Amino acid sequence: MQSGDVTVHTTEHVLAALYASGIDNAVLELDGPEVPILDGSALPFMSQIEEAGSTEQEADRRFFKVRKNISYRGEDGVEMLVVPLEEDEFKVSVMVDYNSPVLGTQHARMEHLGAFKEDIAGCRTFVFLKEVASLAEQGLIQGGDIDNAVVLAERAYSETEIKDIVQALGRDTLSGAAEQPGVVNPSDLRFPNEPARHKLLDIVGDLALTGRFIQGHLLAARPGHAANVAFAKELAEVIRAQEDLPDFRTDRESLMDINDIAAMLPHRYPFLLVDRIMEMNDKSITGVKNVTMNEPFFQGHFPNNPVMPGVLQVEAMAQVGGIFALSTVEDPENYSTYFMKIDGVKFKQKVLPGDTVVFYLTLVSPIRRGLINMKGRAYVRGELVSEAEMLAQIVRDRAPQEES
Repeated sequence: MQSGDVTVHTTEHVLAALYASGIDNAVLELDGPEVPILDGSALPFMSQIEEAGSTEQEADRRFFKVRKNISYRGEDGVEMLVVPLEEDEFKVSVMVDYNSPVLGTQHARMEHLGAFKEDIAGCRTFVFLKEVASLAEQGLIQGGDIDNAVVLAERAYSETEIKDIVQALGRDTLSGAAEQPGVVNPSDLRFPNEPARHKLLDIVGDLALTGRFIQGHLLAARPGHAANVAFAKELAEVIRAQEDLPDFRTDRESLMDINDIAAMLPHRYPFLLVDRIMEMNDKSITGVKNVTMNEPFFQGHFPNNPVMPGVLQVEAMAQVGGIFALSTVEDPENYSTYFMKIDGVKFKQKVLPGDTVVFYLTLVSPIRRGLINMKGRAYVRGELVSEAEMLAQIVRDRAPQEES
């Protein structure tokens, strides 16, 4: 973590605690060069976060819904893959195998973020005894001890070797034994697979750097901080590109069906070009058009080579925008939207019979004096097929029908 000339290391445990606690806006004040190691886990941080409490804010929480597989391959056999989930959860599966006869191959799994505190948070970091002296000589693990790390000895160590390690740590004794391979700590492991669970903890903390609550299933083999951060950067790039995209799933329940649409728009066959509205908020709307060979325009555009006319793609896009516009007035059935200007029209790919077109329109500027300016894009199978920026006016042009 760096700000200006100040750099803070070992943030992953406190970030994991914040992330799992659902905290996405916090200020941490440190009086040292790094986050304290405490007991080597995230549990003390979670306990303090719970004690301090949290305040719900008005801003929307920022999520990242995984919509397609995203993979990463690093050195030393590191592999990471995040895949979509039907449910809106963050699931993590980890495998660790560092060719260690003591550690062996371990697996850990978190079904959802709510399981983090009980199953993952209390798992301590681990280190091989052979690495301790080297780390100490580099000025690292200054707060490290048997009490806040799981120390693994892959072989028996002599008294002289232990003395050298103790001196490198700047201590008098090492509260544990390394007379035979195994766990040096005098206390038992908190879980049989505590090292693998701690690697999962690190992943949660490192991926918190994306600034989004991830909804997907992450699978990681032999992860480490360098790979985690590299993957987080890759995810951040995907997030930046995807956050300006709609949810392309069309197998979900509609917000508005064709009957709802017909009740709002004046268009009728053969010019009603929107089948469903999937989502709508105060800044955007997502609509769907299912293109079939029965569309009347295919008779002449073109014979034996059916292609949906670009002007009708723009019209369908405008109708989706019209629904957004009319949703802002109290009696939409008495209003219409009329084009005033169309800019930046581009056609990228053909739209053919059998295609499902997803239209995504976003508000460019606030609606003023009935004028609405929206940026529209059309996608088929997640690929952009056309786009345009449209200015329209909302006009009351029908009188309310009197009740008989």
